[in-house]
Amino acid sequence: MNTALRITAFTAGLAAAFGLALGVGHATGNGPAPEPAAEHAGHDTGHAGHDAGGGAAAEHLPGGLQISERGYTLSVDNPFVTAGSPTDLRFRILGADGKPVTAYQQQHEKELHLIVAPRDLSTFQHLHPTLAADGTWSAPTAVPAAGEYRVFADFTPTGATEGLTLGADLHAAGDLRPAPLPETGRTVTVDGYTVTLGGDLTLGRGNHLTLNVSKDGVPVTDLQPYLGAYGHLVALRAGDLAYLHVHPDTTTPGPGIGFTTTAPSGGSYRLFLDFQHQNTVHTAAFTVTADGTAAPAAPAAEEPAADHQH
Repeated sequence: MNTALRITAFTAGLAAAFGLALGVGHATGNGPAPEPAAEHAGHDTGHAGHDAGGGAAAEHLPGGLQISERGYTLSVDNPFVTAGSPTDLRFRILGADGKPVTAYQQQHEKELHLIVAPRDLSTFQHLHPTLAADGTWSAPTAVPAAGEYRVFADFTPTGATEGLTLGADLHAAGDLRPAPLPETGRTVTVDGYTVTLGGDLTLGRGNHLTLNVSKDGVPVTDLQPYLGAYGHLVALRAGDLAYLHVHPDTTTPGPGIGFTTTAPSGGSYRLFLDFQHQNTVHTAAFTVTADGTAAPAAPAAEEPAADHQH
């Protein structure tokens, strides 16, 4: 498919990835109208920074590519699971001193957002685990098929000036049947809803994307806030699963949900949109392509001619 999309917040190494088809563990219910503005620290920016050793190796990388960054490490208790079987996914965020972090800043109504996606990007789970007093997070889940998965923890420790996204591998035993990225085009259907993607993905400069939601041919104009916004977009880059989480720059309850995005590189991406309607969270998934051609720079404003005095 030839959709060109753009995914922002990659501007300094952001939490990049891009992904949502299997929305598991979503909280539902009405909430206050979302605040304007799309991008909030901890979710939408890739965090250029230092690796666990304090060096500059992590600078300008998308989020989710590293298990350790800026002194924090994602430690999964048991990275080996069986496909199709319920499991309690348990993990900890370790600080530079090796001890579990127990205090977090709330971002979008949660202290930590957990994303689980397979390497072929065929499914997506957005989970909200619970935190025990000893710093152990846990989330009941089940991966649907055998294969290699990536787990992304999106969080902001208390006292930190910005959030970060760490990633770790999860291995699911079973009958592995690899599949290519699904082709979706600009319109997908999910749970009786039709979602249409408008906008193109190009490199080098932010571009506006709009995802329009309708049901039975009627535009949906009463979307409900979910985690403080009318929609959440996660994108994962095919190949390395670089992670990006952005938020809408519109505050109306539909039918359009707008995002400003920038692609960090050419290639294929999977976009996963979470939206809530009638107290149920739905996920629409798109496969899009950035053509690898950077957008031309905006022309410089012409300076007024100098008024020479003779």
